[in-house]
Amino acid sequence: MARVLVPLAQGCEELEAVTIIDLLRRAGVEVVAAGLDEGLVKCSRGVVLMPDASLDEVLDQSFDMIVLPGGLPGADHLRDDPRIQQLLRQMAEQGRYTAAICAAPKVLASAGVLDGRQATAYPGVLSAEDLPATRVLDEAVVRDGSVITSRGPGTAMDFALSLIEALLGPEQRAAVEGPLVRP
Repeated sequence: MARVLVPLAQGCEELEAVTIIDLLRRAGVEVVAAGLDEGLVKCSRGVVLMPDASLDEVLDQSFDMIVLPGGLPGADHLRDDPRIQQLLRQMAEQGRYTAAICAAPKVLASAGVLDGRQATAYPGVLSAEDLPATRVLDEAVVRDGSVITSRGPGTAMDFALSLIEALLGPEQRAAVEGPLVRP
């Protein structure tokens, strides 16, 4: 069974976090939502989420993918956390999936994961001037090898379905997407 780590920082974007966790679990993926801190996570719009574990509790576990929800100041907390930076570099070195949406691709950039890649993010988060080694695209979801990025809350469902497809293939994506009754 595929295992995915979704770190939850105070001030994360709840729509993105919940959509990612929900759709991956519908696909049969083992998702571990891990809070950067102990206890509940208050999201950017005031929704409170209860993580499955703290990040410290799962640092030594193996994951096939790490997915970073965006939102502010959540993405800043992820970027500034040395444990997240180390996990991202380690996952990238091992050829495992690293993924981020909205403001969180800047966390991938700060860890060096976007160097030489194509990516997308919330408008204005990634700039060609700041990241000359990254090709920033204006698309809903961008996959470049083992790196998957997306633009924001409105693309969260497309992003989560792309994660399913990367991990489990197009058939499993279709099996999850069908019952969602998307236009």
